[in-house]
Amino acid sequence: MDQTDQLRGQVDAAREDGTPLSIESGGTKAFLGNPVTTNAAPLSVSGHVGILSYEPAELVLRARAGTRLVELEAALAEAGQIFGFEPPHFGDNATLGGCVSAGLSGPRRAFAGSVRDFVLGVTLLTGSGEVLKFGGEVMKNVAGYDVSRLSTGAYGTLGVLLDVSLKVLPAPREEVTLALDCDAVSAHTRMVALAREPWPVSASAWCDGVLYVRLAAESAVVNRVAAKLGGLPMDGTIWHGLRELTHPVLAAPKELWRASVAPASTTGLTDALAVDWNGGIRYYAERPAGPHVTRLRGGAGEPFSHPGALQMRLQERLKDTFDPARILNPGRMYAGL
Repeated sequence: MDQTDQLRGQVDAAREDGTPLSIESGGTKAFLGNPVTTNAAPLSVSGHVGILSYEPAELVLRARAGTRLVELEAALAEAGQIFGFEPPHFGDNATLGGCVSAGLSGPRRAFAGSVRDFVLGVTLLTGSGEVLKFGGEVMKNVAGYDVSRLSTGAYGTLGVLLDVSLKVLPAPREEVTLALDCDAVSAHTRMVALAREPWPVSASAWCDGVLYVRLAAESAVVNRVAAKLGGLPMDGTIWHGLRELTHPVLAAPKELWRASVAPASTTGLTDALAVDWNGGIRYYAERPAGPHVTRLRGGAGEPFSHPGALQMRLQERLKDTFDPARILNPGRMYAGL
């Protein structure tokens, strides 16, 4: 169902009244970031749904932002395809727009790429009430900005995502998860070594004293590499638990923080609750040191590491370009934006 005109009318009215808007849909990502200004009016895109185009032979899907991820993944599965970035859901009502706006990727990210790498184009409703298309067939951007990529992970602060075009991937013929007992430091050493091998690894993580490695390829290749790696074959539930933050190790702490680091870095390994993305993501029960930290649950202070002065000026310029009245999700990422 196309609700573009209705959404644009709400944005225009809010801009004229000076009313901030809280962009909402499935509500599954509401725990991320700051709450929007308390006097904000809701702007729901949950009714703006539907697959606009899907050509399995072209590996491209385009859908409206309110479309639920479970519906999209079911359509992909019928054609033997997947989202390469393995998006977290955090609930059955997770939508495409929420996934892209939050910039979230799952365990496959280290080997296949992030959600930003798979976004081909977006249609954006700006705070000025303009409906603009970027990327995809249009291949035009504004003021030198790659808006499709900038909108990914912007938490709706640059505009309301109306639809998204994504590259998809063929589903692997076979997947096997192997488990090897070891501590975090030993697991990390093996992860670094894995990155140098031409093996079909689609995920690797350490959690609760176990290194998990997922292989994805043709059956003969998977079996050959599995024999070299060793370990015990397991079902793949660990990846769901890490992706959705439901594994007991991640679900138990009152506070949960995530640090993004260079995969080869050994910093903070011994304090980590879990390590994912082949070493690139570490989870903690207390705020860790480092420039790229996200608060996922509990705790106090800013939910995202504050950017430097130069980055903040760039953020402000982007906000002024796409939402000069600053009515869209104000404060969701940083105060003043």
